[in-house]
Amino acid sequence: MNKLKVIDHWEDVSIEYQVYMQSIRQVNDAYQIEHGKRPAFIIKTYGCQMNEHDSEKLTALLMQMGYRATADIAEADVIIYNTCCVRENAELKVFGNLGALKPLKAKRPDMIIAACGCMMQQSHVVEEIKTKYRHVDLVFGTHNLHTFPSLLHRAMAQPDILVEIWEGEKSIVEGMPVARKKSLKAFVNIMYGCNNFCTFCIVPYTRGRERSRLPKDIIAEVEGLIADGSKEIMLLGQNVNSYGLDFSEEYSFAQLLRDIDAIAGDCRIRFMTPHPKDLSPALIDCLRDLPSLCEYIHLPVQAGSNQLLKAMNRRYTRESYLEKVARLKAEVPDIAISTDIIIGFPGETDEDIDALIDLIREVQYDSAFTFIYSMRQGTPAARMTNQIDESVKHERFDRMLNALNTMIIENNKAQVGKCYQVLVEGQTRDGKRLMGRTRNNKIVNFDGDASLIGQFVDVKVESAHNFSLYGSQLLNKQVDDNE
Repeated sequence: MNKLKVIDHWEDVSIEYQVYMQSIRQVNDAYQIEHGKRPAFIIKTYGCQMNEHDSEKLTALLMQMGYRATADIAEADVIIYNTCCVRENAELKVFGNLGALKPLKAKRPDMIIAACGCMMQQSHVVEEIKTKYRHVDLVFGTHNLHTFPSLLHRAMAQPDILVEIWEGEKSIVEGMPVARKKSLKAFVNIMYGCNNFCTFCIVPYTRGRERSRLPKDIIAEVEGLIADGSKEIMLLGQNVNSYGLDFSEEYSFAQLLRDIDAIAGDCRIRFMTPHPKDLSPALIDCLRDLPSLCEYIHLPVQAGSNQLLKAMNRRYTRESYLEKVARLKAEVPDIAISTDIIIGFPGETDEDIDALIDLIREVQYDSAFTFIYSMRQGTPAARMTNQIDESVKHERFDRMLNALNTMIIENNKAQVGKCYQVLVEGQTRDGKRLMGRTRNNKIVNFDGDASLIGQFVDVKVESAHNFSLYGSQLLNKQVDDNE
């Protein structure tokens, strides 16, 4: 189905790495006999759900090699930072944490410190680690995750830092082991990479070009997760609307959703992230028609004026975005819409902020991920001369956020009195209540027994806050059709 052969299978690829995995396993078995416990590992993950899923794969490999997970970095024998480079703040945290490990490494020289992920695909980052963080043992990128057993084995055997970055994307490796954090909810990659090249974004340079997994492999993974008890599955891609464009035979994201819906049963299906320029009538029809597909969409707008959207290379206009939102709401009246917003992009004016706030109010977003523009080395936006002063960015950000939060709390208050089906995910942080999500992704807190975790529960909303709703469980009563 693919135009190019880009599919390998772990059962075939892993033959090359089994000798390394078995060797490390033998060392760790001996360690357990001597110390009464297995050596430990910890993975610190930054960034998106794609990174979280990659960390689940690394976790599975480490467990197969005889390690145990720990939350205590001081007792870890292997420390991995799976990094993100979308925002400068995430990069600074990684560098700070790597630096803080230097005294620990001096006390425990056999400890392995590794850095992987999107940051490592940037040559200037690798050079900085090699010169300033020489206590790091291993650096690898986004394209060679499956080679981790051999990389770890080599890093354990040599005194100097091991750097292995694949500059270009290679095969998709199907069937890698995954140690999922939650059996209740699961991530499923449907594609990798991005072809959009927004001027502010580094992702196409770190994740490579778009490559779609075969439908049969995705559907088989979804079936397996449902059989194992997953109640909600998130389909992941940098731009899910581009799914299948690299196939020789026509097969779209909408077709994939229909095929998944046919086997989903009671399992909820979500997806992230669609690009507004590619939001198709067929996808909107899926949101309207498919029982398993949640009434929720994340539709990143980034900016509210045409001049900024053009400068960002978003390839849609304010008007076309609003037209698609209008169709979404007409076809799926109870749909919830979230978004991404960037403040402080080069060339931004006060009038652009006015236009953005007007758009926010017109769309009536249910939630938003908001960011102050962060210059990313190697992107076109970093070379633009009309950069915005930091103090101006923060003033505009506060102005936008005030308008956004006011609108979100108003929207949440409108939910009071309504009844929803909630998938109970766990307890609130203080342990006093249960927490779950509605189909349209509203967080709901309510009193209930811990035995309800993992179940679908009917809840009536009684009060609203900025980021969550509060309610009470309905007994012997079905949820009204208000979702």
